[in-house]
Amino acid sequence: MKHPSILFRSFRHLVLMTGAAIFLAPFIWMVLTSLKPADEIFTREFSLLPSRLALVENYTQALTKVPLLRYLWNGVVVCAAILVLQIVVALPAAYAFAKLDFRGKTWAWRLVLLALMIPHQATAIPVYVMLHHLGLLNTLSALIVPFIISAFGIFLMRQFFRTVPDDLIHAARLDGMSELELVWRVMLPTAIPALFAFSIFSVVWHWNDYFWPLLVIASPELATPPLGTMFFRNEEAGTNYGPLMAGTVLITAPLVLFFIAAQKRFIEGVTLTGVKA
Repeated sequence: MKHPSILFRSFRHLVLMTGAAIFLAPFIWMVLTSLKPADEIFTREFSLLPSRLALVENYTQALTKVPLLRYLWNGVVVCAAILVLQIVVALPAAYAFAKLDFRGKTWAWRLVLLALMIPHQATAIPVYVMLHHLGLLNTLSALIVPFIISAFGIFLMRQFFRTVPDDLIHAARLDGMSELELVWRVMLPTAIPALFAFSIFSVVWHWNDYFWPLLVIASPELATPPLGTMFFRNEEAGTNYGPLMAGTVLITAPLVLFFIAAQKRFIEGVTLTGVKA
């Protein structure tokens, strides 16, 4: 009886390891290419490892040819501002949908679900025109303002808040807390796992966003990391792939470190938000 179970576990691990290798292959190739000199990147012979390390020169060029650190800082500012504002909006809204009764609640929730189905690209033109009339184009505000309200954040937090016992909320009300105090002093501490999960989704999405910054940003000093990669490629005429891959590694590394640091909370938050429909 044990042999089929062992075979199944072995097959499952083999499938998972194969899938992981397929997904990791481009990143491994990117890192190894960032270590190669130019004459080893395009050769007839396949070589995974460099015969001569060009780590210092590639990464030095990546940091000096364009203001890469400035791009990284812009990405941190934009992602942090978006995340904080999204949480400020999503938590009270999610609490209202999960624990309060008000007129029009069903239709309002349907609108939130409808917003989840509309891709951001579909509303890009009207939002762009609106920002033009407000005089916000080519500013960091143009990267932040359109994303303050996150339908996904409201949905995720609402699902989590539905798992919070009503007795806890009733006890807080008996202690004299207002609804806003209840949100920030009771619901927020309980929602930390879900907030970690949402934070990873939000930061990864906006850190990697290339489409929207390309539309609203024209000044290189305001570029986010993905847009900065385009400026770097233009600067290098698209031929020097060693420094380009080095810059891409530096842009990707913060996301990898962020996910590794928050991995446990991320899994916990995603699991808990699906407990109660």
